[in-house]
Parts: sequence; C-alpha cells; structure tokens
Amino acid sequence: MRTLAIDVGTGTQDILLYDTEKEVENSLVMVMPSPTVIIAGKVKKATQEGKDIFLKGDVMGGGPSVRAIRSHIDRGYKVYATRNAALTIKDDLERVRSMGIEIVDEDQAPAEVEEIIMQDIDQDAIGRALMNFGVEMPDSIAVAVQDHGNSPDISNRIYRFRIFERLIDQGGDLSLFAYKRDEIPEEFTRMGSVARNLDIGDIIVMDTGPAAIFGALLDPEAKQPAIVVNIGNGHTLAAIVNDNKVVALFEHHTSALDGKKLQGYIAAFASGELGFEEVFDDGGHGCYIKETPGKDAIRSIMITGPRRNILQNMEEEERDREIWGKLHFAAPYGNMMLSGCYGLLTSEFIEDL
Repeated sequence: MRTLAIDVGTGTQDILLYDTEKEVENSLVMVMPSPTVIIAGKVKKATQEGKDIFLKGDVMGGGPSVRAIRSHIDRGYKVYATRNAALTIKDDLERVRSMGIEIVDEDQAPAEVEEIIMQDIDQDAIGRALMNFGVEMPDSIAVAVQDHGNSPDISNRIYRFRIFERLIDQGGDLSLFAYKRDEIPEEFTRMGSVARNLDIGDIIVMDTGPAAIFGALLDPEAKQPAIVVNIGNGHTLAAIVNDNKVVALFEHHTSALDGKKLQGYIAAFASGELGFEEVFDDGGHGCYIKETPGKDAIRSIMITGPRRNILQNMEEEERDREIWGKLHFAAPYGNMMLSGCYGLLTSEFIEDL
C-alpha cells in the first residue's frame, strides 16, 4: 500500500510517500513552501507589476496570502474573488466586501487581471515533481490542514476551541480527529475544500495540530502520560495524552511566545491550573483540561515543530529543571519535520506504522 501524507503548515508543506513494502526511513520526502506562501508570492508579483488580481479556486489557509492581498489593496489595486476563494480571507463575506474585494462568479472577472488559483493541495504540481523522478502518484492520500471551522458570527479562535472541546469530551481518540472524504463535518470548510479538489481514490483529512501530536508520540522517548507540544510557524498546540487519548489541550500563536513564557504555560497546563481565559486574553485560542494526571505523573514532555528553537535556544540558567528533566525533542523515525505526516499515517483508516 502506498499513501501520500501531506501536512500543510503556515511556512511549509511537508510531503511523505509511505510504502508499506519499504522501511519507513526509506520513504520519499519533500519539504516545500506552503501553499499560502506560494500564493502570497504570486500576489506580491502582481503588485510589483501593477496588475489587478482575480482569486479563484476554493477555501484554503490564510496568513501570508491574506496579508499579501491586503497589501495589494492598500497599494490601490483591485481584487476580484469567487465566493469560495473569498472565504479564505474571512468567513463573513460582507466583511470581505468591506475590504474592497469584489465577489464575482468565475465567468464575471475582467479580462485584464492576473488569475490566482486558491488551493491547499496542488495535486498536479506534486504529481509532476514525483513523475520527474519516475514515481507515480499513489491511490490514497492523507492531508492535514488547520481548520478553524466556519464561524462567521463569533471569533474563530473560540469556535475552533469548541470543536476541540467536543472531540476531547467524546473520548479524544485519534480516530475522532480524522475523516474520510464523505464524513467531513460541514463546519470544516477547509477540509471539505481539500477533499473536493483532489482527484484521487481514498482521502483522509485531519487537523494539523492533532496530526503532529500523535506523530510525535511515535518517538521512542515518548512515555505516557505525556505532554506533546507542536511549535509551528503560526500556532503552538500542546496536548496531554494518556493511553493514546487527548485529555487536555491548549493553543496559542507562536509569535506571542518565547521560551520562558512557554515553559510557564507547560507547567500550569500539567498542573491543571491553566484556564481558557488566560490563553485567550493573551491572544491565543484557549485551553481545555478535561483531566490531568498532574505534573508529577507526566512521564515525558515531547517537543516538535519547526519553531522548537524557542525552547532549544534557551540559556541553561533560564530552563525550568523540572520541565527539562522530562523534555525531549521528538524526531519520529529520525525526522522532526514529518511529525504531522506520521500522525496522519497512524489513523485507523490507514495501516498502522
């Protein structure tokens, strides 16, 4: 069985081609710029060339691309977008229009515009890259994207956390976070977009945070109960995992954290003292602790993600000895950047690693 696992982040898209007939370490790997970074580059190029742009395609990740679009408008250029593409910018289309973006049907865009296709997975580009090395696309694919859920009426930070709370209360198993193509809840518009636009047989989608959490637990140093922290380019998500079930979780924006602050969050989290308001009021998404075994019962603290240097680069005297005594920088199968891909592959829908 061959499966393509793609973890779509803010900075990179991490791609792994897993083949059950080979050792995991021999899987083919690509770490490439994320789709939103690629889109941002196209928008900036249009700005430099003085061109109006037309956004078509579907809902995808924002961040860099949305900032580039705002800058394009601020420079006095026009932006047209289809309804689905516009939802990348905001769930509320009236707010999108208030930014100066004109929402049109695909056949209504002016002729003299730069067309930009909004998509989280460029299947053709990945297929061509593989084909250049004589490798065919597999028949199954697993994709992780961060999906806030459709929340036009409330903060997407609050809405995203309500989703996590519900899944934890339902048991917190990995299987709850992963969906087949025809099982994706309607509220997960970004996951739905991925499934709609992939012309491939079997599809599994899940959120990037839980994918990284479960992937990091494949590191041999992971001992449960464990705290797993994924320090991504955009978001930092931490979970307490016991018996392979998520029992607590908090999420913040990585840009708001340094090593000392993150240590404090981890300590309070382990003790069950970290509250939703403390994280949310600091600009993060929130915290939900259904249960915790307590700080002393935590056996390992696994750190993964491309921004793990936030902790790695701390001076010795700044390190909390209690935390660092249990801390490990996870590298499942020897590759830290692929934690999310490995987490995708442990889904019950795919043969376990």
